[in-house]
Amino acid sequence: MQRKQRHAVLLVFTFLLILALTWAVLLFLPKSNAGYRLKVPAGYGISGVSRTLAANDMIYNRWVFVGTAYMLGMGDKIHRGNYRLPRSVSSWQILQRLRTGKPDSITVQFIEGSTFAQMRRIVDNIPDIEHTTRDWSDSKLLQKLDTSRHYTHAEGLFFPATYDISSDSSDLSLYQQAYNTMQKHLQATWEERRSDLPYQSAYELLIMASLIEKETGHAEDRGKVAAVFVNRLNLHMRLQTDPSVIYGMGSRYKGKIGKADLRRDTPYNTYTRAGLPPSPIALPSKAALEAAAHPASNDYLYFVARNDGTGRSQFSHSLNEHNAAVRQYILKKR
Repeated sequence: MQRKQRHAVLLVFTFLLILALTWAVLLFLPKSNAGYRLKVPAGYGISGVSRTLAANDMIYNRWVFVGTAYMLGMGDKIHRGNYRLPRSVSSWQILQRLRTGKPDSITVQFIEGSTFAQMRRIVDNIPDIEHTTRDWSDSKLLQKLDTSRHYTHAEGLFFPATYDISSDSSDLSLYQQAYNTMQKHLQATWEERRSDLPYQSAYELLIMASLIEKETGHAEDRGKVAAVFVNRLNLHMRLQTDPSVIYGMGSRYKGKIGKADLRRDTPYNTYTRAGLPPSPIALPSKAALEAAAHPASNDYLYFVARNDGTGRSQFSHSLNEHNAAVRQYILKKR
């Protein structure tokens, strides 16, 4: 009986030894690659990182990787950002890099249609960078970014995109990237615009693009929304766009807009004031800029959301058509 027990113990010991050796080989044996940058998004844990590494053939076994990470007490404590990995690297070296090192660069995303205030909150909460501008006013920030232009309002001047910045840089460099990118896209769009548009400057095109961005996210509708606004400007009709009114309401906006809000005059109330609002109302995308520069060729003057789950709008040439569309899509009457 003792002999059988010793044999069983020996088998278990041998199995555990083989398992430990296999674990060690999979953990410490370097794996060659062509040069890899590991991107860790915000909220990513060790499980997500292991899936990314396994999918790109950077580790031998993701369960060894994950198990070791939890034994090291890492769990989900990983700094977001980009990590440049050597051309020959083991799972253990990757774990040590994630555990003790800062990312080489940090990825930050600004969403089209968001406001500059929302953008600033995102920047202020980025870890591992120098927050030089946190206490600056918007006007001081604009002066530092560009002394050649005299913008008085920061809204819309920063391009919504995903940016990589060095972890040892300052937030000012991130703002500079986003500002320069918007200037590049804006100037290119302005130079290629349709010649008969009622804009007096590239800045007015930027304002129009921000209205288009907030009125629709559906690609096929952007040009038509632009056409409605351009046609209204040409006919000296008020734009009557709710997103601009909401922007002018500021903190008073609680999710609904009423008749009193449409009557209350602000510089952004396009029901009470003619022409474009005094500044953009959001960060417009490249697609919105292009729609503002190249509206659809039609004589639409009205549109209303279909509310049918498609995100599309119904466009009308006349007030009678528009009222019928409102009854159908808003009031649900035929």
